[in-house]
Amino acid sequence: MKDLKKLLVVIDPTSDVQPALARAIELASPHGADITVFLSIFDFSYEMTSILSGHEREAMREGVISQRQAWLEELLMGYTNEKVQIDSEVIWHNRPFESIIQYAISGNFDIIVKGTHLHDKLKSVIFTPTDWHLMRKAPVPVLLVKDHAWPVAGKILCAVNVGTEEDDDHQTLNGKIIEYAKDLAKQFNAQVHLINSYPGTPVNLAIELPDFDAHTYGETIRMQHEQRISYLANSFDISSDFCHVKEGLPEDVIPDVARQIDAELVILGTVGRTGFSAALIGNTAEHVIDSINCDLLAIKPDGYRSPLEKD
Repeated sequence: MKDLKKLLVVIDPTSDVQPALARAIELASPHGADITVFLSIFDFSYEMTSILSGHEREAMREGVISQRQAWLEELLMGYTNEKVQIDSEVIWHNRPFESIIQYAISGNFDIIVKGTHLHDKLKSVIFTPTDWHLMRKAPVPVLLVKDHAWPVAGKILCAVNVGTEEDDDHQTLNGKIIEYAKDLAKQFNAQVHLINSYPGTPVNLAIELPDFDAHTYGETIRMQHEQRISYLANSFDISSDFCHVKEGLPEDVIPDVARQIDAELVILGTVGRTGFSAALIGNTAEHVIDSINCDLLAIKPDGYRSPLEKD
């Protein structure tokens, strides 16, 4: 967050209350960063009508854009901040997530900030929400904001992976997540906590191997993860009291610990996934966002390239 200079805030066109913009101003103020509020609109009826000429349809689109721009400028009057420059942009596009990511890339933004809400699980399998697309495909960090305040001296929960010490990519991503957390903790006087989950004892082993000691196996795995997360925490000057190691799936463990410590923010790494597997499996971040009552910051690994980036 030290290099936070440009924030792209996605506006909710259905509400006069914009938690994402309020959060972005909080983040931007100490850095003197610039904010651009972004609204992507589209009306299919304007594209399908055969009565109007192409020129007339274009004029109608421009009229709708002008109306939304005027609404946006009026909205911004309630969010003035002398330390932050706030600009606005309204774009006509039939796929909001594409317009957001493309604008973020072309404008060299440091982060995308967007309000979020509970998603319908069944519909999400068929029509992937914009939030999920952003977490999968945006090359910059994505902060999904719920409607609540960040208290002073709050808690930030970092989801790290310490299951494979030899995996350099995971180690690098762990460090990136923690660095983001420490920068935010300094700004908001917050505590940084680490969470790691580990898998339970495979049932098939207990069945196929009569002499297999499931308890000892589970305790060995737990101790390995506790030692690794303690080593990671120590390398970033984080107290071992703020380390949490739990058995289970990440999408279950992370929300549970977030509730237990009353976290205001969960930070985790996410990788892009496309195609049919993405619809059925999804990412941990996609499952977590619907199970926590706080903000979520999704970070891509170094070197990640969005499928929407042009060569």
